Amino acid sequence: MDEVGKKADFIGGSLLSLAFYMAQASTSSTPKGSAFEWPLVRRILSYTRPYRGWFFLALLLTILLAVLAPAIPYLFQYILDNPTQYGNVSGVRFWIVVILGLLVLRAVLMYFNTLLTGWLGQVVIHDLRRQVFGHITSLQARFFDRNPVGMLQTRTISDVETLNDVFSQGLVNILGEILQLVMIFAVMMAISWRLTLVILTTIPILLFATYFFKNAIKTAFQGVRKYVSKMNSFLQEHITGMLVTQIFSREDVEAERFRQINENHLNANLKSVLAYSIFFPVVEIVTALATALLVWYGVGNVLDGFVTFGTLVAFIMYISMFFRPIRMLADRFNTLQLGMVSAERIFGILDTDDKIPDDGTLTEVPLRKDNNGGCQVGIEFNKVWFAYKDHDWVLRDVSFDVKPGNTVAIVGSTGAGKSTIINLLSRFYEINRGKISLNGVDIADLKLDYLRSQVGLVLQDVFLFSGSVLENITLNNEEITLEQAQEAAKIVGAHDFIMRLPGGYHYEVQERGSTLSAGQRQLIAFARVVVFNPSVLILDEATSNIDTESEEMIQAAIDKVMHGRTSIIIAHRLSTIQKADLILVMDKGQVIERGNHQELLDQEGVYKRLYTLQFA
Repeated sequence: MDEVGKKADFIGGSLLSLAFYMAQASTSSTPKGSAFEWPLVRRILSYTRPYRGWFFLALLLTILLAVLAPAIPYLFQYILDNPTQYGNVSGVRFWIVVILGLLVLRAVLMYFNTLLTGWLGQVVIHDLRRQVFGHITSLQARFFDRNPVGMLQTRTISDVETLNDVFSQGLVNILGEILQLVMIFAVMMAISWRLTLVILTTIPILLFATYFFKNAIKTAFQGVRKYVSKMNSFLQEHITGMLVTQIFSREDVEAERFRQINENHLNANLKSVLAYSIFFPVVEIVTALATALLVWYGVGNVLDGFVTFGTLVAFIMYISMFFRPIRMLADRFNTLQLGMVSAERIFGILDTDDKIPDDGTLTEVPLRKDNNGGCQVGIEFNKVWFAYKDHDWVLRDVSFDVKPGNTVAIVGSTGAGKSTIINLLSRFYEINRGKISLNGVDIADLKLDYLRSQVGLVLQDVFLFSGSVLENITLNNEEITLEQAQEAAKIVGAHDFIMRLPGGYHYEVQERGSTLSAGQRQLIAFARVVVFNPSVLILDEATSNIDTESEEMIQAAIDKVMHGRTSIIIAHRLSTIQKADLILVMDKGQVIERGNHQELLDQEGVYKRLYTLQFA
């Protein structure tokens, strides 16, 4: 941190610590972890460093507004006690013009202060949201296995948006309310400590009401955030799986479950509405009580000559200005509480160190000649062990070698560990023991981006993003031209059907490619692989969800894409893998048979039994 940044933290920390000390004094003690925690606030403030100049300008405007607050009642006191008393009409007019000028100045300062704090909140959450999304995309697959998508959506959108209120309505405004309260109190004490003490007699009632308001609103806010997260998770899951709900006629049941979550969310919000509806009238009553006491006591002092009439009028104006910051502090403080809850959740995601270590330095591997004289990449698994959880082994001492340019097929029952192999090759997960190599180079020694750029993956369930066909082929890589995408589509046989779509390559495929058939989505996935030109091709059940006619078209595309590449095929249909150079038969995480198609048939083992069952 540079010197300016240190001064920013020191000044901001000192002012905010004072603000929160006084705010907590007005809202009683706060349970640990639920409100102001300086390390958390300091971390939030760190996002203002790129905009520190604007942040300090907002603080300066806040201080100026706090200083100007008691000036207007003081001027009214002066007018009543001096020019008015002596019949100086020109003096009254002059000071009225001064007051109007101050009012205009306050309005201008409030405009820029509101604009600036709102802008700061928006740019900070813009930066924070980018950081959260970038961090999420860097996490390994294990993280997404444990965390629902709806929860991550809530953290990235709703919780980050809540922090906007911390900047636009929280930190700076709390400081402004505190400074205004201090300035008004100091001026009142300087003018008449007796009248000030009369006003302060109602403060215990206000503190008592604020204490209960704080606890009620904190509980309500926590409930609101809890049920917002649940609602997002529920909606994400059930909209994605809507066909399953409709097929089994579970619409009414799921609608009732959503109604319950929605009702809990409503009740949590209503609790906050109830708290506000009680607290604000109580503040108004306390303000009215303080005014009544002031008038009762002040009129007698005016008659006795201890207090001037102008002083009494000024104190009546000060009462409203004095109690408003106290009322707003409770509201701002609870806004900050809600922001702190969201900040803890957001930083919980950012502090999740569940990334694949990217310590490799190599950005290429020594190429080896394949059987056709070209240069390709060979793959070796050497005594690989892997478990998703503890020592519940999914792979047990798996070893095999794929020659450059060859094709290996992996078959076996569900849960045998077939898909795990391709996840490990792409380093979506880290192995527990053993070694995986490309041409003799440990994949841990390769830069992660380079490794994954060398592996092309076509899954059973092809994922297409909302956007055009071209964007789904190129994945928005500006270095890939339309002509290159068209050439790749022609290679895999996708060009003709794409040109028949309205708009051709600019046709919008909608979310997950819902407007295309399974076979068309597969062809786009193959075109995507071709245009990125990886050295290793992985097909995970790429033909399992399509009809026989589409399978023939896809198989032709597979043959073209596999040509000149080292390939791994995972399939249940043995008809698609009979030409593979090596077939591995897996069971319970182990390779139990290996060989080509004819060799495995001759072994009279598991592969022969599977083949007989499929072709009987």
